[in-house]
Amino acid sequence: MAEGPSSAGSLAPLVSAADPVLQAAPPVPLRNVAIVAHVDHGKTTLIDAMLRRTGVFRANQEVRERVMDSEDQERERGITILAKAASVTVGDVRINLVDTPGHADFGGEVERALELVDGVLLLVDAAEGPLPQTRYVLSKALARRLPAVVVLNKVDRADARPGEVLDEVYQLFLDLGAEDSDIEFPVVSAVAREGRAMAGVGMPAAGADLGPLFDAILERVPAPEGDPHAGLQAIVTNLDASDYLGRLAVGRVVRGTLRRGATVALLDEEVAEGERPVTRRLTSLLGFTGIAREDVDERVAGDLFVIAGFPEVEIGDTLADPALPEPLPRISVDDPVLRMTFGVNTSPVAGTAGRYLTSRHLRDRLAREVLGNVSIRVEDTDSPDVLEVAGRGELQLAVLIESMRREGYELQVSRPEVIVKEIDGHRHEPLERGVVDVPDEHVGTVTQALAPRRGAVVDMRPGDAGRTVVTFEAPARGLIGFRGMLLTATRGTALLHTHHAGWVPWAGDLPHRQGGAMVSDRSGVTTPHALDNLQARGELFVGPQTTVYEGMVVGESSRPEDMVVNVCREKQKTNIRTHSHDEGVKLAPPRIHSLDTAIEWIADDELVEVTPDAIRIRKRRLSEADRRRASRAR
Repeated sequence: MAEGPSSAGSLAPLVSAADPVLQAAPPVPLRNVAIVAHVDHGKTTLIDAMLRRTGVFRANQEVRERVMDSEDQERERGITILAKAASVTVGDVRINLVDTPGHADFGGEVERALELVDGVLLLVDAAEGPLPQTRYVLSKALARRLPAVVVLNKVDRADARPGEVLDEVYQLFLDLGAEDSDIEFPVVSAVAREGRAMAGVGMPAAGADLGPLFDAILERVPAPEGDPHAGLQAIVTNLDASDYLGRLAVGRVVRGTLRRGATVALLDEEVAEGERPVTRRLTSLLGFTGIAREDVDERVAGDLFVIAGFPEVEIGDTLADPALPEPLPRISVDDPVLRMTFGVNTSPVAGTAGRYLTSRHLRDRLAREVLGNVSIRVEDTDSPDVLEVAGRGELQLAVLIESMRREGYELQVSRPEVIVKEIDGHRHEPLERGVVDVPDEHVGTVTQALAPRRGAVVDMRPGDAGRTVVTFEAPARGLIGFRGMLLTATRGTALLHTHHAGWVPWAGDLPHRQGGAMVSDRSGVTTPHALDNLQARGELFVGPQTTVYEGMVVGESSRPEDMVVNVCREKQKTNIRTHSHDEGVKLAPPRIHSLDTAIEWIADDELVEVTPDAIRIRKRRLSEADRRRASRAR
């Protein structure tokens, strides 16, 4: 390696030619692989098995399932939300494994994860075959020309059809415009939860392990490129935080070597002429070992790193040699398609449960979210107490709100609305492509529900065990609330997956819920007597002895118009008694809204009040007189 400039007044080179590190042995062979798949096809379970197979866990160590899903919401919802990395060693080769989300709402995580790797494991359920998110994640991998290893998982299912599924995978590659070299992928059949695999299509033997899978990775996925002796370039793809180290930057060394104790420069995509970048001595450098992070002395080209000491670092920044500060292109992700408002809680019970109540708290928390989540956008509105937040879908926004609620924030959020785009002078809205797996008797329910939402069935094929798989396309606006309605209509037996499929001309007005809102006309505590009189007129959201306030929505009316009701009325105490009036009150169980269902249910003139101990639905204008005046103004 040639010496850099060393004249007075200039920065010393990052590494001198006499540096003893350059005389060290060559770096350990390395592979970087991302696990990509549709939701629930077994990505995280497969990584668990790979960690066990390579001795990351002791034989007698108790390890919970889906160890990579460390967040509470990931375990509760049964999905991966954040991309995470682990490292295993097979022979003399170290393999960095990146677990990615399968849900399209977290596509930003997928796109960032693919910046870290040189190949992918495409996991496909041997019974379900490729589904919408399979197409989505594969399209992102092919766009980066990443070679793939196809894993047919769950071949032990009674309804498995690995041969047919492999044909569907080949067809998917062709549909996405794959080249010949992309289609020449190795195929591995696996039972991930048992840690068994075999090369080709079939059932792994009872005593098999994951050796054939690791062999396919070493054969198909190339070692990282990049000269470890060239000037440093490293890309930051994610942010984390530590109570002891502060903000952490996670990324990959693209060129050169990142060393503890060296001076590095932090760059934006463009460095203004004459501007000196931020430079600091790197005091903390960590690498992945198993599922943990450990201090290391260096990370060479192609390896993953975690550093501390740069509180101003953001996703997409470059770490470079101060003597040769060359920025890398920033990470780009798909634009958001849904937006909603986050505002300060203004209900009469505000401040009774949360710790963070003000607009400053709200603004600071969302600013932190934007730093670590490139697919979230936050903008100001006309009100200083309300911010507009845009994301990929309802689930992504609901996960953010739930995280804030658990952290002690109080806020009120609006119904999601789609982000429109002008194309050729005409208004367009996002299109969603969905797949519904339902019992045969509910196929009519799906098609009837899609018709008024401007949805069109594009494919229908028989599934297994009396089920049918329906593929459809519909405006994203029409699918707000569709999931909850579908689960109710099919008694929880439907499986729905959707992903963004482009833009279509504005479809006009679309239906929402059927019934109007039952709105409390006063503050107080609900009584069984009042609820008993109202339950025949709709479905209640509250039970007896519940604190309510004026303008709070307490149920859904059987009629489309809103109803203003008194849910606090006491039974009159007179000396007249009849047998029928004195019978005990029998109340049906109220419908308790989760955060997800509340966001789907509300109308444009309503908000969801979110606090650490409650989720309530309310009108934007709490006073009935204010609502009447606004209605007349409209």
